[in-house]
Amino acid sequence: MNNITVFSLTSSKELTKEICRILNIEEGKISINRFADGEVLVEPQESVRGKHVFIIQSTCGPVNDHIMELLICLDAVKRASCDEVTCVIPYYGYARQDRKARARQPITSRLVADLLQAAGADRVVAVDLHAPQIQGYFKIPSDNLTAVDMIGQYFRKKKMHDVVVVSPDHGGATRARTLANCLGDCSIAIVDKRRNQPNVAEAMNLIGDVDGKDCIIVDDLVDTGGSLLGCINMLKAHGAKDIYCAATHGVFSHGALEKIKNSDIKEFVITNTIERKPEEIADVENLRVLSVGLLLAKSIEAVATNKPISNVYGLFHDEENTVD
Repeated sequence: MNNITVFSLTSSKELTKEICRILNIEEGKISINRFADGEVLVEPQESVRGKHVFIIQSTCGPVNDHIMELLICLDAVKRASCDEVTCVIPYYGYARQDRKARARQPITSRLVADLLQAAGADRVVAVDLHAPQIQGYFKIPSDNLTAVDMIGQYFRKKKMHDVVVVSPDHGGATRARTLANCLGDCSIAIVDKRRNQPNVAEAMNLIGDVDGKDCIIVDDLVDTGGSLLGCINMLKAHGAKDIYCAATHGVFSHGALEKIKNSDIKEFVITNTIERKPEEIADVENLRVLSVGLLLAKSIEAVATNKPISNVYGLFHDEENTVD
């Protein structure tokens, strides 16, 4: 681990500090400045010659600014003669534009992949991509980590009984089954919904039995929260008891946090792939934030030492695991 350098850009500063603490290394020194017209200048403040560089940056809002920071940093370290560079992107922006859902639509998640490769990325590590096929957009090694095992460990500690894991749409059924297996092979349910336009979805039908049971709605991300509340109303109408929610990425735009605060959600579990200021979420009492620091730190360690990343998930199968 002596030959790696970990840089943090604007969006993932606190997460990077945690990762470096777990790895017992010093965070790389880097300067990020903006000209008066908004142009970004990224300059490493230490030598990276011959090193394996890890750049940590979630491409969350402002999405375009954070993507440009990442691209410019890639160019800087490649021109500074680093040996290899891995982009660690806890939240991969534009992932929802993964296909042509209608005529004349772009596939922007592929465009972002092309930009990262053109800028010099040798590997990309992301967490819970919105669509698994995004991995196929890269001609370089790419790892799609999942926080579901970590979320499953959290709910196992609650020792809940008679639980149904609910997918808010058909596309998330595999994720729901994975979480159900983590909780002891409990049953799943699927909400049938249709989306007529971005950020607007209508819950139509429920596939599965939730009557008299506690429910855990699991998704990869929550943005405005509108469709989530529609799912909750449907579950309540079908006799569900307590409702929990879990998502890897808390995008939370357009008053989503206020909706969650005032909803029937007993507890909403997210991770810190998208960092928020403590004061933003301080009064949302039913929100719990789990850290992906250990997941990413051990994944970086695996990449740097040429070991299987899949071994990392074993950390979340035993409730007594501690960081060594």
